[in-house]
Amino acid sequence: MMIEGLARRAATALAVLAALNLEAAAQQAAPQAATPDTADATSRAILEAARSGTQGYDIVEGLTTEIGARLAGTPEEARARDWTAAKFREIGLENVRIEPFTIPGWIRGVETARITAPYPQQMLVTALGGSVATPADGIEAEVVYFPTFDALEAAPLASEGGDLAGKIVFISGRMEKAPDGAGYGPANVKRQRGATEAGRRGAAAVIIRSVGTDSRRFPHTGQMRYADDVPPIPIAALSAPDADQLERILERGETVEVFLKVRPHFFGDAPSGNVIGEIVGTERPEEIVLIGAHLDSWDLGTGAVDDGAGIGIVAGAAQVLIEAGLRPKRTIRVVAFGAEEVGLLGAFEYADAHADTVENHVLATESDFGAEPPYEVLINVGEGDAVIRDVAATLGLPIGDRTTTGGPDIIPLARAGVPVMRFQQDGTDYFDLHHTPDDTLDKIDPDDIAENVAAFALMAWTAANAETDFRADADTEG
Repeated sequence: MMIEGLARRAATALAVLAALNLEAAAQQAAPQAATPDTADATSRAILEAARSGTQGYDIVEGLTTEIGARLAGTPEEARARDWTAAKFREIGLENVRIEPFTIPGWIRGVETARITAPYPQQMLVTALGGSVATPADGIEAEVVYFPTFDALEAAPLASEGGDLAGKIVFISGRMEKAPDGAGYGPANVKRQRGATEAGRRGAAAVIIRSVGTDSRRFPHTGQMRYADDVPPIPIAALSAPDADQLERILERGETVEVFLKVRPHFFGDAPSGNVIGEIVGTERPEEIVLIGAHLDSWDLGTGAVDDGAGIGIVAGAAQVLIEAGLRPKRTIRVVAFGAEEVGLLGAFEYADAHADTVENHVLATESDFGAEPPYEVLINVGEGDAVIRDVAATLGLPIGDRTTTGGPDIIPLARAGVPVMRFQQDGTDYFDLHHTPDDTLDKIDPDDIAENVAAFALMAWTAANAETDFRADADTEG
């Protein structure tokens, strides 16, 4: 493995050296100014090195094979931090460190569900992150069906004559596929607020149709929230086929009873942290181009698509530049955010910890939408608009007609005024795998990872060397 790495590094360096020699020859022939063609030589070499390499795939393969699932606050996430810090050093990043913080620790336990009447049968279910537990013996109760979250929200409270007391609420509602995942937000409301609204109406527990677009018998987990003024009740997600089955029985007009037992628990304060490494700039090292992804994952699969792929993409992009011997003028900072899945906790910790230097962050972006290639570029910058558009043109990507926050973990930085951009990946099938046991390495195509690495490497290099102020006139309110 070491010999292969050295050989690849040498090949990458030679490819870029050849490009730089072409650039030097062009400058000697026309010393008055560099031309777009001479600048393109280095860009072409970066793209070739990334597209022909396996840097990104090797990283996600190692992370998911040697660590696996990385639930925030667990020993597995801690091992992932140490693994990532060691990997950052191995690929040549500088100033590698872990910035620790503490989160409320939560872990799932036993989880089971079954229809007990009128047609007894098992269902596949998983607790949502942050849910409280059912009683040790579980809950068996009549199911009340709501086709959408809006229907539940429109139901009367107990004080208004509502009749949900002691019952299990079932919220359905299907998520539609879209390349940009546009259906996720509307579908996710039931996951976020379902327990609160059912609790307001006296329900004993909630089951929801998984927030996903697949028809596999895998339930999707994900973080939920309780309101402070409502007693918490358990909430869990059914796989799509089990939600279909439950709907069919209910549509027959039968009274349906379900047994639900989920036994997650909080275990007090738990460690998490952000892992940081840098390619230090040669002329303006205090100015930062940040490329990030999140390190934690849910515990059902191995977190390959969400977001091991992102870690491989951004670290692999840095590795391509390092192996080529390229030193940017500004610092390129790679951040592996911790505890994203449980509420962007690492993102907010990073923004707080670096509040004094947030103005030095000239551009930020994240890879957190799987491993499929990008199909457009979203921009929310000022004067740097032309720089990012040039990168997009080199990659053959159009500019999207909407704004961006740069990615989930970039939201706090965007709100603080940091200019952002994002490579919009094709997420048509992303929510087939999202937060399920099916999120595993075999779903990732190495060539797709390489294409993402190429895009991030070129963008980071170009932005880190641009003479523009990306902040000027930027609308970065998130």
